[in-house]
Amino acid sequence: MAYVITESCIKCKYTDCVDVCPVDCFREGPNFLVIEPDECIDCTLCVAECPVNAIYPEDEVPEDQQHFIALNAELSQNPAWKPITAKKAAPADADEWKDVKEKFHLLDRNGA
Repeated sequence: MAYVITESCIKCKYTDCVDVCPVDCFREGPNFLVIEPDECIDCTLCVAECPVNAIYPEDEVPEDQQHFIALNAELSQNPAWKPITAKKAAPADADEWKDVKEKFHLLDRNGA
């Protein structure tokens, strides 16, 4: 079972989670992160590090966020979404977006 990044990450893209991943399974897009499900080892380390509570075990993803399971798998295979292995500064407006709900329409699927 892999972990899944959900809607709360959109436009926040804090990378605290990336820093603790022992297998480098995170991929970075312009305004969102995803987890490569075949590389995730279910270590749970990333969950506690996410300041917006966007990461869930696949079998606990909220009902209204289920489409993010397939989305993480899809975008992690996009060659434009490169591995990210170290924490970096969040976007300048990340704090403004962290409590905003229903951000799916803002997801940028292009390369980082």
